[in-house]
Amino acid sequence: MLIETETTPNPATIKFLPGRTVMEAGTRDFATPEEAEASPLADALFGLGDVTGVFFGRNFISVTAAPGVEWEGLKPDVLGLLLDHFSANMPLFRPGSAGGIAVPSADESFAEDPADADIVIQIKELIETRVRPAVANDGGDIIYRGFDKGKVYLQMQGACSGCPSSSATLKNGIEQLLKYYVPEVTEVRAV
Repeated sequence: MLIETETTPNPATIKFLPGRTVMEAGTRDFATPEEAEASPLADALFGLGDVTGVFFGRNFISVTAAPGVEWEGLKPDVLGLLLDHFSANMPLFRPGSAGGIAVPSADESFAEDPADADIVIQIKELIETRVRPAVANDGGDIIYRGFDKGKVYLQMQGACSGCPSSSATLKNGIEQLLKYYVPEVTEVRAV
C-alpha cells in the first residue's frame, strides 16, 4: 500500500492520501485527544505526542504537528500508523460511538431571519460547489454557521484551522466570491 503526502498552505499540517475512501460522507475534525477517543486512528495519531489536530476528509487525513515539531521526524511515525491502520482494514470509529455524527453546539450557529432563506440557500450552494472542493484540496473543510445582517459566519477545519493564510482565504477568496454572486453579503467572518 502506498500513502501519498501533500503539503498544505498550513506549514504545520500535511495531507495524507491513502488511495482509498476515508469517510463515506461528511468530514470529522479532532482538535483534542479527548475528541480523538472516538476513533482508534485519530487516538493513535494523538498518542504520538507531537500531534495537535487530525482531520478526516473523503479521501484524505490531515495531521497537524505541534508548534516547533519538525515534520521530518514525525512523518515516518504518522505514515507507519496510517499504513498499519489501512492495511489491517481497521474501523475508523469505535463501535457504539457517535463518530460519524458531528452536532454543532448552539453557540457555534447564528439565528437567521426567515426572510433571508433564499440568500442562505445561495450562500450554502456556493460554499458546497465552489468553496468546499478548493478547501478540501488544501486538506481542510469549511462549515457554514450562519448569515446575519449581511455577515456570513464560517468555520474552518482541518489544515485550514489555524493556517496563516486562512484569513486571506476568507477575505480575498471566499468573501469576494460570495459578494460577487450574492450582493446581500457584506462580510465573511471566521468563528
